[in-house]
Amino acid sequence: MKERARVRGMPIKNLKNSAEYVSQKASSIGAKPTIGIILGSGLGKLADEIDGIRVKYSDIPGFKLPTISGHSGNLVIGRLCSRNVVAMQGRLHYYEGHSLNDVVYPVRMMRLLGINKLIITNAAGGINPEFRAGDLMVLTDHINFTGQNPLLGQNIEELGTRFPDMSRVYSEDLIKTTLSTGEEMGIKLQKGVYVWMSGPSYETPAEIRLLRAIGADAVGMSTVPEAIAARHAGMDVLGISCITNMAAGILDQPLSHTEVIETAAKVERDFVRLIKKVIEKI
Repeated sequence: MKERARVRGMPIKNLKNSAEYVSQKASSIGAKPTIGIILGSGLGKLADEIDGIRVKYSDIPGFKLPTISGHSGNLVIGRLCSRNVVAMQGRLHYYEGHSLNDVVYPVRMMRLLGINKLIITNAAGGINPEFRAGDLMVLTDHINFTGQNPLLGQNIEELGTRFPDMSRVYSEDLIKTTLSTGEEMGIKLQKGVYVWMSGPSYETPAEIRLLRAIGADAVGMSTVPEAIAARHAGMDVLGISCITNMAAGILDQPLSHTEVIETAAKVERDFVRLIKKVIEKI
């Protein structure tokens, strides 16, 4: 019985240790973050706009390091548009061999840190034929096509209920604010459903036809586990995809991660402007 209790208590204990470490770093610059940001492939430049400090993931207890190009592995804490924020400059992916507990560990740590709003961004492949590479899509919902879930196993009661509702994963208020902000700024925004595939191989044309048939507008290899963990912990979530390429079979050309990074770099100016203005409003 003692062993079972010890094992059950370890996840929340580790998370609290991580949150305490990051809280001390935030306190050293007089910051108490309430907004979290996860920056996807090629979208890390927004972190340069934050007036604060960088903490290496390797220095934070419990954090693992990303291995993918375009993911720096820094936690940036400070002020952005007069708001206290913490931003992940790089994320972990399931396909890297990490457990889903490791993938969502930073999200859970953010909740213990006091984050109540989480902006999750990603690079995604466009499935909707009306989309074009370089578009930004606001997530209205998602499809988990992997059969995996970060909430499997022992529930962490301190974070949320055993069976959380997922009928409103992405905050309607944050979606409305983002769409209206894009219209005000002259930034065209798409909206749609994102589907999570495990990767790391890109999807086949047949798989894309199937995903389109079930209602997906974009496909990627992240975001969904983080969004599930965030909603489980009671956070309001905003999801934004940068459509960096059209998915397999939509256009007659091969897919590459280099294209993902290059396209994200081309749209980063609008992306940074949009996120900064949204943060001002929320």
